[in-house]
Amino acid sequence: MDRLDELEIFVAVLQYGSLAEAARKTRRSAPAITRAIASLEQRFGARLVERTTRRLAPTEAGARLAEKAQRLIGHYQEALLDTAETQLSGLLRITAPVQFGRKHIAPLVMEFLTLHPDMQIEMLLNDRNVDLIDEGLDLAIRIGHLEDSSKVARKVGEVTRMLVASREYVAKHGQPREPAELTEHQIILSTLKAPRREWRFGPREDGLRVKLSPRLMFNEVESQLLAVRAGHGIARLLSYQVADDLAAGTMVRLLPDEEPLPMPVQLVAQKVERMPRKVRTFWDFACDRLGQLPQIHSE
Repeated sequence: MDRLDELEIFVAVLQYGSLAEAARKTRRSAPAITRAIASLEQRFGARLVERTTRRLAPTEAGARLAEKAQRLIGHYQEALLDTAETQLSGLLRITAPVQFGRKHIAPLVMEFLTLHPDMQIEMLLNDRNVDLIDEGLDLAIRIGHLEDSSKVARKVGEVTRMLVASREYVAKHGQPREPAELTEHQIILSTLKAPRREWRFGPREDGLRVKLSPRLMFNEVESQLLAVRAGHGIARLLSYQVADDLAAGTMVRLLPDEEPLPMPVQLVAQKVERMPRKVRTFWDFACDRLGQLPQIHSE
């Protein structure tokens, strides 16, 4: 095993937080991972990795080495790209919210693969924000504000949280004239987006909050949509999720003047000195395509 391999293993151990996971991700045996770390520590004459309560972490010396190792590996990969064929190849792993991914990212991915036939893409659709490093992901499409400074993000659009009901429901029960009147209506709630069983209204974070007694609760969007279309109550959904129903006139938008501020739709990646070429190529492609989607731009 050469010294660059040892440095790549060392960086992988810190990235994934365990010897076993680093072995799995780098497709090496666990003893090979252990030997590489021991060899580095012997060569540098210092302990580089220590175990915390949950995962492996760098010592002070290890952190300094990791920073330089990542830079060296990046330069090496850049040199390989400069001498390699221009054709993109390799595996790209992407995550997105379930319905958004199915409706907007999957077609975009298929178009990208047509342009780059040697590429492979794995999509993980999940309405929870999974960790990019823990899941070995290259890119994420996220809806909402990014608070993690270790990530880089680019806004490609925005969506609005809308209250909607079917026309049949409105004809039978009427429309709420103000948020407080929602307590008199049948509510269909997302347990993922409103675990406290309340909705906030207006542009301010400390705006009016209405406590809800939902008649139906779901942990995914499709069931909420089915319940709303069937006339079972009022739900809060994102504008892209109900765009077709509103355009068809089968749903009614309620209390539009009381809606919170729009939320950004963003491409997110791990912050690195140089983004891998396959990631950067898809990043630029997705930004261009998603920027043209009317469903993720506010009225």
